[in-house]
Amino acid sequence: MMKELRKFIGLEGNPLLMEVEKGAIRRYADAVGDYSPLYRDEEYAKGSRSGSIIAPPGFFGWPVEGGDLRGQLDIRKKITDFLAERGYRRLVEGELGFDYFTPVYAGDKLIAKPKITDIYKRESKRGKIFFIVIEITFTRQGDNPVARLHQTLIIR
Repeated sequence: MMKELRKFIGLEGNPLLMEVEKGAIRRYADAVGDYSPLYRDEEYAKGSRSGSIIAPPGFFGWPVEGGDLRGQLDIRKKITDFLAERGYRRLVEGELGFDYFTPVYAGDKLIAKPKITDIYKRESKRGKIFFIVIEITFTRQGDNPVARLHQTLIIR
């Protein structure tokens, strides 16, 4: 079965356009309890190294109106359906990590592109456990990646 699963490695989802709006940055920062003036005070942010308001770590904006999240979820669904058909239906969200390359600024438009980058299995007392690693790269339009999210799904 691992041979069949490995065919999913490299599978990419549809890109999704994300918009990073100043008000959304503030609301996200409030929700996570981070009251840094870098996320809300334009005058303070202008005098900082970033030069303007930036988004807190982990916030990459919201899908642009009409954006289709299904493209992001399709690759996940394809592999979970494949495993469910073979009796592996229990899913747990595992590790979530980020690599940050450059700040995300208010007004940025980012492209989010998911890709399955690894699949491996381990044996446990209860049987096989499959680990699916999905990366989502966030790229500023016409620029280099600003961040990469690594997500591990654990399926048994």
